[in-house]
Amino acid sequence: MRDLTRSLRRTPEPTPEPTPERNPARLPAWSPVAWIKRNLVVVAGLLTLAYLILPNIVVMVFSFNRPAGKFNYSWREFSTDAWRDPCGVADLCGSLALSLQIALLATVGATVLGTMIAFALVRYRFRARGAINSLIFLPMAMPEVVMAASLLTLFLNLGAELGFWTILIAHTMFCLSFVVVAVKARVMSMDPRLEEAARDLYAGPVQTFLRVTLPMAAPGIAAGALLAFALSFDDFIITNFNSGSTVTFPMFVWGSAQRGTPVQINVVGTAMFVIAVLTVVLAQFIGARRRNRAGRP
Repeated sequence: MRDLTRSLRRTPEPTPEPTPERNPARLPAWSPVAWIKRNLVVVAGLLTLAYLILPNIVVMVFSFNRPAGKFNYSWREFSTDAWRDPCGVADLCGSLALSLQIALLATVGATVLGTMIAFALVRYRFRARGAINSLIFLPMAMPEVVMAASLLTLFLNLGAELGFWTILIAHTMFCLSFVVVAVKARVMSMDPRLEEAARDLYAGPVQTFLRVTLPMAAPGIAAGALLAFALSFDDFIITNFNSGSTVTFPMFVWGSAQRGTPVQINVVGTAMFVIAVLTVVLAQFIGARRRNRAGRP
């Protein structure tokens, strides 16, 4: 009897409530607006990339166009004649070779000087260091036509003959600031303890610089050099002010646009674009292989 009373007094265990079944009709349908909100950054990046690449694709397509008069702005017929004879237009390859020569020399000069200036600004303390840091940004901040006119005034006052050397000096001065900024950012992020460890292991100053400091700063130096080459090869305003009778490739393109645009210009532009893309892809591939060998993500 007592056992029966105890069993009656026990609180019954609550029965679990049945989980409501999901109604497929109540599930939210796929919405393009919601998808765009979730992927807004990706969509904006792809649209920006397409906007940047579209002119290059147009140039690439029209490099296979058959010439149709002076101005080849309308599609006529597919042809590879311009690719088989890229130097078929007078002075085109000569101006291209001149631009490449100036760009290479200006890149070497700006990279060497810019690397030394960047190391001096980061590693040493001296008077007017803050003023020099501010002056470095002036060529990047001021309009390019102002710098071109200033350099022209300097060359005329010095009695220099405008031509190859004035273009080279002007390009080196113009590209110097960009190299300093790129290398300076890399040097500031370097770990000085690695150089201290090399000196603790009895490495001399030159050996430490060549085996530790220079390899660590190499990505910044390479980035500055590539940027300087692109700016020098593509420059028109500074070159136009300080070239005299010398004609570089951008000036040849500008002059051809007044008289007629040959298809070979599109061929050269396509070749330069493909080389630049392949260079970037190759650099990314080499960097990925090095990270994989080092075991880094």
